[in-house]
Amino acid sequence: MCDHHKREQALALVGQGRSLNSVSRQTGISRYAIRSWQTRIAPVSRKAECPRCEPVPRPPDAAMAYAYLLGLYLGDGCISRQPGRRGYALRVACADAWPGLITACREAIKAVRPANSVCIVQNQGCVMVTSYSRHWPCLFPQHGPGKKHERPIALEAWQQRIVAEHPWELLRGLIHSDGCRMTNWTTRIVGGELKRYAYPRYFFTNTSTDIIRLFTDTLDKVGVAWRATHQARKAQNISVASKGSVALMDRHIGPKY
Repeated sequence: MCDHHKREQALALVGQGRSLNSVSRQTGISRYAIRSWQTRIAPVSRKAECPRCEPVPRPPDAAMAYAYLLGLYLGDGCISRQPGRRGYALRVACADAWPGLITACREAIKAVRPANSVCIVQNQGCVMVTSYSRHWPCLFPQHGPGKKHERPIALEAWQQRIVAEHPWELLRGLIHSDGCRMTNWTTRIVGGELKRYAYPRYFFTNTSTDIIRLFTDTLDKVGVAWRATHQARKAQNISVASKGSVALMDRHIGPKY
């Protein structure tokens, strides 16, 4: 494939809402080169407006990236008004242990609001991936006073359509924020001997019953079996442990990195 066709292919994938990281892995082209093509070929105006504030509101163009970012926001994100600024800050907490997650979060924010910068604020053991915009509450109408588990969380119709189109991206964002893939073990008698048996499973934990319901409803739609586990604390814990369902989750989500 010639350089011109490679460039067109990479930019087309990014235009579909794919992260630079995933496009780079698929095409073998560096993220730096793809980003430079975006800047040189299709520069974004700093005056870009919010699609939700247009005379006829529309969903964000980068629907796939938005679905992923929605999952991150519902799990470990918050929106707050900034003193001395006209806009709001979107902050997503990402553990230092998962640099791939930090990169994916940054790229999702840039895909959804390409005219806004993204910065990293280091805290102890984690970073806050942060971006400022007047329009974050337009894009995430779940924003409101107080903690998310203390207020109703419901998707608007346009968000529901995005999630219906990209359910795995929402699930990936939720798992990357408030979930994990881990290996459990148990013992079994095999041939008269006690042997240790390890098996992978996914967990998702959240204190909002609405967010838990959104997670499990989406699992149902993609054919993943799940069950609620008993918790001593207020948070609810959802487990995906059956072999077929774990394999399906591995195909679309996989462990954090």
